[in-house]
Amino acid sequence: MSESKETGKQQLGPLDEELLTSSHTRYSMKGFGFQPNSGFSSFTGYLVHSHVPLALKALFLTVFSVLLVVILVKVYKIPSSHEQEESNQKNFYQELIQLKAGVDRLCRSCPWDWTAFQGNCYFFSVAQKSWNDSATACHNVGAQLVVIKSEEEQNFLQKTSKKRGYTWMGLIDINKESTWHWVDGSPLTLTFMKYWNKGEPNNVGDKDCAEFREDGWNDTKCDNKKFWICKKPETSCSSK
Repeated sequence: MSESKETGKQQLGPLDEELLTSSHTRYSMKGFGFQPNSGFSSFTGYLVHSHVPLALKALFLTVFSVLLVVILVKVYKIPSSHEQEESNQKNFYQELIQLKAGVDRLCRSCPWDWTAFQGNCYFFSVAQKSWNDSATACHNVGAQLVVIKSEEEQNFLQKTSKKRGYTWMGLIDINKESTWHWVDGSPLTLTFMKYWNKGEPNNVGDKDCAEFREDGWNDTKCDNKKFWICKKPETSCSSK
């Protein structure tokens, strides 16, 4: 009996022993649910069954483990694209807050889209409305259709309106024909009568509203659509 066992051992060559060892390894690893089919498994299998010295094998496995840990740590520290996007949005929001605070500290006597002149703010429209709608638009922003108080103001407004087109002013004679007054209730004085264009106002066809036209004033129907000018006093920085 012992001789037959001995004879069986002798009949196994080097290749047979390797196959038997490999088969035993696969069977043992299957018991743990692990299938050594990957490239890494093949490589580690090569190390196990090759004639590489044991100390060198241990050194390789140690170095490989350290590298794996380093890679995992670096991957963990890299922020995801979603986190990076949230960080960028947060920084952008903080910059907007700082910019708004800087703008709020700026001292402006007139709103951004208004023009300052001799202590008053003027809004020159980019759309056209009837006289009544223009007056309402000015009222809604705390202003009035422009009331002219000086020759300098008249020259400034006349030049500006000439570049833009026919423009409403706050002058009407709706209450009484040929009796012109401003929207603030003050009458048109003789000093300003010289600004009417030649032959104006002619009061033909219910022309009850005044406009800037070319180099002077003209009376026209209030339902016509024109540009308009709003006027309000400048605001001091201390009262903001």
